[in-house]
Amino acid sequence: MTRTNLVGELARHITLRQLQVFESVARLGSFTRAAEELYLAQPTVSMQLKKLADTISLPLFEQVGIRIHLTETGRELYTVCQEVFVNLTNLETKIADIKGVKSGLLKLAVITSSKYLIPHLLGQFGRLHPGIDFSLNVENRKHILERISRYEDDLCILGQPPPESEVEAHPLVPNPLVAMASRNHPLVGVPNIPLKRLLDETFILREPGSGTRDAINRLLISKGLPIPIARMEFGSNEAIKQAVVAELGISILSLHSLALEGTSGPIAILDVQGLPIQRYWYLVYPKNKKLSPVALAFLEFAKMEGENIAKRTKQKMEEIRKSRVYKNKK
Repeated sequence: MTRTNLVGELARHITLRQLQVFESVARLGSFTRAAEELYLAQPTVSMQLKKLADTISLPLFEQVGIRIHLTETGRELYTVCQEVFVNLTNLETKIADIKGVKSGLLKLAVITSSKYLIPHLLGQFGRLHPGIDFSLNVENRKHILERISRYEDDLCILGQPPPESEVEAHPLVPNPLVAMASRNHPLVGVPNIPLKRLLDETFILREPGSGTRDAINRLLISKGLPIPIARMEFGSNEAIKQAVVAELGISILSLHSLALEGTSGPIAILDVQGLPIQRYWYLVYPKNKKLSPVALAFLEFAKMEGENIAKRTKQKMEEIRKSRVYKNKK
């Protein structure tokens, strides 16, 4: 059978739905998780994959114990699937180009800490473009990087862009990390606390793999200090703040996480040498990805609005320095 005939045969019998199911199972390594992601019953997933394997006349997966692995044919098909879905995404973008920015879907993935920023940006942008819908995924850094590699979103917001040259990264908003404790903590009001002194305290930190945790570790390593063992680890800044209020320990988090508490809330910022850790949130997308008109419009809007937020962040840091947060306990 010639290549032309083979391609024609596959094109007549393979459906996009089958490829979508196969791609999900191959990526997740699980029939159950793929069924959950696609909102399908597991027997439906199995049936679609059986039809696909029957069409190709070769097995796509092999099972070793409880784990499934791609066969050589499966790996080849997975590569083709990724190309197909990237091309379909680019087609959607070109169609959106023709339609303009009046309507469409903006798919965003953002790190957990930026959830204090993103509602403001989406609210403002949504008022300017009421016909645009949003799909928002909130993940930690590790999962965001995985989503970028799979081209799952239009744009992503990260605290530390990947070092590879395959991405475009635009600085968006300052995201200073500050040390915080319950207002009753004995270090509240103490000026110029040595960074090493914090290591005597009990730490409550974000989970390993989060950008915040990585930034803390890099700072301590650069100062020749040991990395603290966390008493508690949470995937949520809000959970960490509640633990700090309950006097279970101290933490280092984004200044923006205290946006609602203000300078007189139950959490105080500690005056620590070497802090705040100066970081930024970045808008990131793959370099070879063609952005839709909606994504381009949001990118330009976010960069302009980011300048305003940066000014407000700087003002807030000045207010904190002058306030009683550092000087006195309540």
